[in-house]
Amino acid sequence: MAELAIFDREEELAALATRLGDRRSFLLHGPSGVGKTRLLASLLPSFPQWLYCPQSPDSRSVFQALAASLRAARDPIIAAKLRGKDTGSRSALALKGIVAEALRAGSYGAVLDHLSAPSQALASDLKELARLADTPLLAVARSAHMEDAGFLLPLFPDRRDRLELRNFDRTPALAFAREAARAASLTAANLQEFLERAVELSQGNPGALLALLARAREPRYRSGDSIKIAPLYIDFRLEEVSHG
Repeated sequence: MAELAIFDREEELAALATRLGDRRSFLLHGPSGVGKTRLLASLLPSFPQWLYCPQSPDSRSVFQALAASLRAARDPIIAAKLRGKDTGSRSALALKGIVAEALRAGSYGAVLDHLSAPSQALASDLKELARLADTPLLAVARSAHMEDAGFLLPLFPDRRDRLELRNFDRTPALAFAREAARAASLTAANLQEFLERAVELSQGNPGALLALLARAREPRYRSGDSIKIAPLYIDFRLEEVSHG
């Protein structure tokens, strides 16, 4: 499907940009598919001091990603300490020391995307990194609950330390679905009925809406010039259950 411009998120973008500019630690949370990563991708080029970790499953992965971001930024400490060496050859402990030194000297922040119940060990390393290097952390998770934010949750005790990205309400969700259908050149005699059902089924989640529209292009869900809504609906729900 064609890439869509960011839709109806001006308020969220402004709030996120303000927090990035303030250089304070916070938790960005919202359901899978709501667009957290996409919003960050649109803003981070304007905030080069925030280093991006695309996946944050454990300490080694985080420090490798931070080292790679620092190297891409031509950080002099990383250049001197690693000298072109593959970060995979360094232990997590060694990388943490090098990265902490670079972060402390450069006044960086760290974006930890796709957190999934981070362990106590990872949380301990990140808290130490924040303390030693005075590094703000932007944690990105599906919710502000322990099962998603994990042991990092105590870093954000106040609601003001959390920014929630929600699914669209019905009216903007339907407008988003129409725009996505137009961008994908999706046509059908029953397109309006399908879009209304897709908004209902997705609960206004942009990622789920795009997935439903992509399915609507498949021949098995087409009958002449119409979309076979019921089979598509059933298959989508069954896949949701199996992945849940």
